[in-house]
Amino acid sequence: MKKKLIGLVLVGAGLIFSACGSGQSSEDNSWKKVEEKKELTVATSGTLFPSSYYSEENKLVGYDVDVAKAVAKELNLKIKFKEYNVDGQVTAVDRGEADFAANDFGISKERSKKFSLSSPIKYSFDSMIVRKSDDSGIHALKDLKGKKAAGEPNTSYMKIAEKYGAEAVNYDNATNDQYLTDVANGRTDVILNDYYLQKMSIAALPDIPVKILEDVYFNANSTGFLLNKKNQALKAKVNAALAELKKDGTLKKLSEQYFGTDVSVKPKQEVTEKVSTD
Repeated sequence: MKKKLIGLVLVGAGLIFSACGSGQSSEDNSWKKVEEKKELTVATSGTLFPSSYYSEENKLVGYDVDVAKAVAKELNLKIKFKEYNVDGQVTAVDRGEADFAANDFGISKERSKKFSLSSPIKYSFDSMIVRKSDDSGIHALKDLKGKKAAGEPNTSYMKIAEKYGAEAVNYDNATNDQYLTDVANGRTDVILNDYYLQKMSIAALPDIPVKILEDVYFNANSTGFLLNKKNQALKAKVNAALAELKKDGTLKKLSEQYFGTDVSVKPKQEVTEKVSTD
């Protein structure tokens, strides 16, 4: 088998990118190129459960993956996936090696100069995974000082951890059980990431003694597909397809399949704390 229920929590793109307008310039032929080749090329990780991972049948599946497949179908296109770590996905979109990236990408001022997001496909907020036995000594964000935070480099989650004085322990597209086991055995102390991804990761590996730190939530957010900021014609087509998928209930169905709840609408939890990485 290629990859199992893996690398879900930390990889989560967490590179928070800012959406930009849908205006098109006369020189923008991004949609024309895709239409002519009759295929979408999509960058993803294949290691981020439940957004992009390999099933027991060794098939690439996941919420972001299946939404991307549904977008391609709506646009009468074939779809091809290319797998990279987070930095590789961003580079692939920047270089035109992928039409967009599908891997739970959120929004940041730092990346908004080159990239934009599609319409949201998931609404969420951020949380922390800690040890069950002692909460890793963490009761609030300020307690991250001196702790070892696990994650993939250059994500917003790691930047937040470091901002609060945590020591970064970097991983490269590692499996989810490795992340959680390292927290449980004390090699690391905490994982910052998306609440729903963390909830699913813990549910998938219930024997590892870790948990989400209750009521320490921050940065309400939304995620979508990451596109090159120049490709507004393509973005408009993707957004039109997403609007149809939301209208016909496809997004709701896929949300409930992968998350057990409808993440295509804003959550009931009121999350007011905001933590900037800028």
